[in-house]
Amino acid sequence: MTVVEVVARTSVGSGTSFERLVPHPRLPLVAALSSQRPAVHVWDRGAAALRELGIVGAESSDYGDDDWRQSDRTPAVAWHPNRPLLLISGEDGVVQWSEAGLAEPDGVPPGTRYRSMAFSPDGETVWASPSSGGGDDAWERSDVLDLATGTVTSGPPWDSGVASHPAGGLVATLCSDQGATLGLFASIATETTPAGMRVLSRALILDADGYEAPVFSADGRHLAIRGNAYESSLAVFAFPTLDRVLATTLVDPTPGYPYPPEWCEQMRSWSRHNIAFGGQPGALWVGTPAGTLLEIDLDDETASEHDVLAGSPVTALCVTANGELVVANRAGELVVLSVLTEPTGTHTIDTEASRATVTAFLAATSVAPDEGDLWDHVVTTDGTRAWTPDDLTAVTTATTADPGWLQLRAAINNARGTDGQLHT
Repeated sequence: MTVVEVVARTSVGSGTSFERLVPHPRLPLVAALSSQRPAVHVWDRGAAALRELGIVGAESSDYGDDDWRQSDRTPAVAWHPNRPLLLISGEDGVVQWSEAGLAEPDGVPPGTRYRSMAFSPDGETVWASPSSGGGDDAWERSDVLDLATGTVTSGPPWDSGVASHPAGGLVATLCSDQGATLGLFASIATETTPAGMRVLSRALILDADGYEAPVFSADGRHLAIRGNAYESSLAVFAFPTLDRVLATTLVDPTPGYPYPPEWCEQMRSWSRHNIAFGGQPGALWVGTPAGTLLEIDLDDETASEHDVLAGSPVTALCVTANGELVVANRAGELVVLSVLTEPTGTHTIDTEASRATVTAFLAATSVAPDEGDLWDHVVTTDGTRAWTPDDLTAVTTATTADPGWLQLRAAINNARGTDGQLHT
């Protein structure tokens, strides 16, 4: 039996609510992105309370009602893995927050606007996307920033946040296209400076695009991905096998374009940042529009609902380094919850077993070549079956029961002539 208790609660006020919560990986700090404007609030989870340490972008203009405009203006953030330091990429470029105040970060090209950023595990390198070189192909590569020297080199393409496996040595990210998205895995080139990502030749394949960043469980046995642009999907994969253990949508299936207003409202009612893995192995938490929390036990394949915060829709959810849940709701509240499982209360992560999952994954794959199209170098899986590059080139039949990306691939292959070119 899981016991959930409120241990800290605050009301932000002034009509402010948060659409995303980003916890520091080791310290009791949380970055909260405002739903109203491109502002980032930094909170300290102290001994018995929540304390706001600062706001970056408080004077920014409101987003208004244009969802596409809001997406363009939403800041990207990245916590340093060890220090109380936050990088924020906003409309005017990248700034660095610490308790000492704001500063221009070393090693970042002035005025550069990134849509996603992440620190390398040692904190000496920043990975950022899209490339600061700009141009039509900016999304086909990323930046690798050496903070000590200010050197900027080119990295592989990716377009979401980067999730580090809790055992270290491996990260996961996404490389999106409208027809399909690759869930990429990469080892870390620790022997080089700066430390780049080495994309591996084993990848997930997801339908369509518009997903949020992957999320690893605390024990490294599961990977969850929330999205996509056309349906409120939630998928969970076992690691290192990449077998799919959960696939669901949180709203009714897409009715087709033009989308009815009531369906659009249902889509908007579910936060896109409403999932977090708890400290209990196999436990995935999901915030709902009713203000409740769903606890999904992936091992037992059961679910239970907790109404400790019922009343206002959950707008964001995260878990802190010590295993507490932090919940934001539309009423402008920020709430910290302790989660205990009777009769043992707490859980200890088996670090050796977690490292073993990374070792097993690396042993079953290899580094993909840097040259050429990434699709030509990866073996993909949707969690139920795998496709080699040759498989994808040869497929010419698909049914409506197959994933949309596979149907599209078959149609494209059928439209190709013997010269390899598309003919209409």
